[in-house]
Amino acid sequence: MQIYKVGGAVRDRLLGRTVSEVDWLVVGATPEEMQARGFRPVGADFPVFLHPQTGEEYALARTERKSGRGYGGFTFHASPDVTLEEDLQRRDLTINAIAEDDQGQLIDPYGGQRDLQARLLRHVSPAFAEDPLRVLRVARFAARYAELGFRIADETLELMRQLAHSGELCALTAERSWKEISRALMEPRPDVFIQVLQDCDALTELFPELGASFVTENADAEHLLGALRQCATHLQPLPVRWACLLLGCETPDAGQQARLSAIDTLNQRCKAPRDCQELAMLLGRYYRDALNAWTLTADALLDMLQHFDIYRRPERFEQFVCACAMAAWANAPRSPFPQADYLRDAAMTARAVAVKPLLDQGFKGAELGAALAAARLDALRIYCRQNAR
Repeated sequence: MQIYKVGGAVRDRLLGRTVSEVDWLVVGATPEEMQARGFRPVGADFPVFLHPQTGEEYALARTERKSGRGYGGFTFHASPDVTLEEDLQRRDLTINAIAEDDQGQLIDPYGGQRDLQARLLRHVSPAFAEDPLRVLRVARFAARYAELGFRIADETLELMRQLAHSGELCALTAERSWKEISRALMEPRPDVFIQVLQDCDALTELFPELGASFVTENADAEHLLGALRQCATHLQPLPVRWACLLLGCETPDAGQQARLSAIDTLNQRCKAPRDCQELAMLLGRYYRDALNAWTLTADALLDMLQHFDIYRRPERFEQFVCACAMAAWANAPRSPFPQADYLRDAAMTARAVAVKPLLDQGFKGAELGAALAAARLDALRIYCRQNAR
């Protein structure tokens, strides 16, 4: 039995980056031998075991063969006669196909160290084109390492393009795709993730509602990518980044209902979490109002605030303001989003209206709700007169 450190832990150590988790590969062992040593089996697709003390995952060396469509369309073979080189060959990129033994010696049969030095994301073997998920994975790695100067090898990008044209991307489950998409959006350059998908023709397959922004090199595409760059620069959470991305569903000749329908369709197809879906819909509906915040009537302001439920969920409105700022700054990066304070203060004004005086006046039930809305509207009218530009 031989045990190797593999994958991201080796790659990131060589890049001088923090190693967050370690993947272990076991060569020359059977499941029975692993269990005899106290390892606990997990995983149904292939033999993976948890270390009895550390709880880290140890996987038996395996090969794989394409047997169907999509990410799950593979047959795995794990046995003691599978070599280290055979296991590394099934991996996606050369920089992820480097192993390290217990003496710290590197085993690098596919040139991963060379590609690390060249800042190149290159596939290990032609089998790369058998797994559609690798389109998303490589685009995610490009987003992670763009600031280190990494680029995708031309021949790898061509294989990604072949996968995009094959129809295999449609066979990916929404859950597995979302895992890659959400991780990619949280990388340092989420705009690179989207640009790579566009470059390999995968964007129209995965996000057809965004395709209109990239029909030609136009301001819409640059605005979308710029908003994502701003999100990363300002360390925005996933719901803000997702909402800014889906703002790209807007097209100049489409009405609001058509835009919201496109956002909803993309939300549902990707099965995004509820907080991401809600913020994307609200940003699509109220982004233009936010840009014209100083000209909104008190009634329009109250309608906006009510839809955000600022009284019970003030954090959602704050995320909306941040998303508006990211999208607006993409057009004018040297200027802050001055409407932000106006919107925040309007929300504070509405929230500051006290309920107790109305209760003391005998209002209750539906009448209390109507009286409270009227009081908030009066407060916002005063606020608008004093602050509108």
